[in-house]
Amino acid sequence: MEGKKDHFSTILDSTADGVFTVDKEWRITSFNKSAERITGFSKEEAIGQYCYEIFRTNVCMDRCSLRETMQTEQNIINKELNILDRYNQEVPISISTAVLRNAKGEIIGGVESFRDLSLIKELDKEIHEKYSFQDIITKHPSIVNIFRILPDIARSEATVLIQGESGTGKELFTQAIHNLSSRRDGPLVKVNCGALPETLLESELFGYVKGAFTDAKHDKPGRFKLAEEGTIFLDEIGDIPPGIQAKLLRVLEGKEYEPLGGISTIKADVRFVTATNKDLQKMVRLGQFREDLYYRLNVVKIDLPSLKERRTDIPLLIEHFIGKFNKKTEKEIQGLSAEAMNVLMNYFYPGNIRELENIIEHAFILCKGALIQWKHLPSHLRDQKVPVTENGSIKEMEEKHILSTLQRYGGNMTKAARELGIHRTTLWRKLRRMKTL
Repeated sequence: MEGKKDHFSTILDSTADGVFTVDKEWRITSFNKSAERITGFSKEEAIGQYCYEIFRTNVCMDRCSLRETMQTEQNIINKELNILDRYNQEVPISISTAVLRNAKGEIIGGVESFRDLSLIKELDKEIHEKYSFQDIITKHPSIVNIFRILPDIARSEATVLIQGESGTGKELFTQAIHNLSSRRDGPLVKVNCGALPETLLESELFGYVKGAFTDAKHDKPGRFKLAEEGTIFLDEIGDIPPGIQAKLLRVLEGKEYEPLGGISTIKADVRFVTATNKDLQKMVRLGQFREDLYYRLNVVKIDLPSLKERRTDIPLLIEHFIGKFNKKTEKEIQGLSAEAMNVLMNYFYPGNIRELENIIEHAFILCKGALIQWKHLPSHLRDQKVPVTENGSIKEMEEKHILSTLQRYGGNMTKAARELGIHRTTLWRKLRRMKTL
């Protein structure tokens, strides 16, 4: 019997995962070599101690996984949490738990195995830092190129025009420009120009003095005043009425304005960032937007692609939103099923990134397990006629994207590969597989 026990210990000591067992009093009864390596405690120090004195997790006292397993007899698989090692350093791990039974089938304790995730987390961090900048998540080449010049744009005082569909992240880029600028300690004041009627928008921007109109009982500073020494963000700039366009031009040209009903000029010490989902050049041609104002706004222009144009970012964004909502809801959702991911990869997102975030939030409400399934998606997505094979539709979509990119660059593989964010050799191999070479 003793030889059998020694043989079992040898097997446990040869595993890469840490393993320990406890009795019904929560005292450690075995502790393998990997458990020693990960925690920093020796077997001799651990045996006989309460498990929470050695295996110090962030859930020991109120949500102990091993206690939950011994009470419910339900195993826990690959739950991520953190422990403090012998030197009080935080170590990320994943744990799995099960009950221990004697020959009669009676519960005599519990067993917990755990895996050190330090290297994986470091790699995740490296990937996240590579594909994120000032809370903007992407690996799309055109946006990565914007990342490279964004600090230079921010350090200048130039007016910036951000153009892109609704929900593409224009406000995030504005926040990044402000955060990286010399005005970062000043306010960032945001105005949605499309949400206010002309009379109200004028008073909101320029403010008014007492007596300017019937209900003006006191002076009120406008958004330009509130943004003093900071940045003002004029969203939906294409919706500004012609009358206010002329007044805005004066602020941009002379950095001064007059409040409604005022007779004195006020200096506007503000940085302008504007955004629109409209084609301002087309509006200029149609006489719907002042040409001189357009050129004042279009000093530095940033064009943001829609989410359907940057499909390689969808998994990155999904991972980001899952992390965000896990923290918010205290759930532990790990990802999406292949079927759910296939649906999201093939959807065209008229609402762009904002819509994807809403989809994940909707799924979080319904999902009770570790993976978001097809049934947890909004009904309009479940009704999509999307092929659910693992590789079919996504492969076809990738091939079409590659061919259209190659065509756009007149067959130049180097330029096409750069746009696609892959090496030229990788592109060549993909084209060979597609039988186009």
